[in-house]
Amino acid sequence: MQSAGSGWGNGLLGVIIFSGSLPATRVAVGGFSALFLTSARAVIAALIGLAVLGLLRQVRPQRKDLASLVIVAVGVVVGFPLLTALALQHITSAHSIVFIGLLPLSTAIFAVLRGGERPQPLFWVFAVLGSATVAGFALSGDGSASLTGDLLMVAAIVLCGLGYAEGAALSRRLGGWQVISWALLLALPLMVPVALWTWPPSWSGVGVPAWIGLAYVSIFSMFVGFIFWYRGLAIGGIARVGQLQQLQPFFGLALAGLLLHEPVAWSTIVATALVVACVFFARRFA
Repeated sequence: MQSAGSGWGNGLLGVIIFSGSLPATRVAVGGFSALFLTSARAVIAALIGLAVLGLLRQVRPQRKDLASLVIVAVGVVVGFPLLTALALQHITSAHSIVFIGLLPLSTAIFAVLRGGERPQPLFWVFAVLGSATVAGFALSGDGSASLTGDLLMVAAIVLCGLGYAEGAALSRRLGGWQVISWALLLALPLMVPVALWTWPPSWSGVGVPAWIGLAYVSIFSMFVGFIFWYRGLAIGGIARVGQLQQLQPFFGLALAGLLLHEPVAWSTIVATALVVACVFFARRFA
């Protein structure tokens, strides 16, 4: 009971931290380009990971783990941050958060593909219903929709689900925070040149909110959140604690409304609730 409670507690804290990612990214792209933001957050987080790995004298991963680490890096270090940053140049963070409701489903699908799991038929029924809800919302024209932004968010969810599933499997051998640290270091040789190439010509136009957004996504979204998230999955079980992601859209919508003063339409809330319900039942039959 104590281990299960600790797992849920760590998982919930991880979800709360991740919930601030899209609002923080929305603020940061107001002062930085999407490419610079993606590369800068990865470089900062990689330096933190390198310091922690060195202080705790962690053993290097084996050669057989490199392919999985590459997938994690492509999914959660490069793909998701870059695609969401690009998407948030076209849509509001409140609009984008409804897509996060599909993240547990995306992770589950890749768990089937990568882990050989065989969900019950009802799983796919709710999976189709959830996807149809998101598609209908994206095409509803709620005033903040953008086909480009919506497609970028769908691609981001696919890559993030792949990165989560691969990272969860690899964390059984390496440990959760070790996985994200090594994945960040693996992406570092690519991210440093990109950061230098997209370096802003002037810092005078970058406001304080953009700096705060960069700091949040670099320290919390890219590193600290994974410590609690993967620890929660390891202690409480991936299938059970992973359901906590269903709460992320609600936390994100609250942050978007409170901190960014973005209008949150009733259609967005209804769509998010329907998606979360579909994901909940889909995971029950996984």
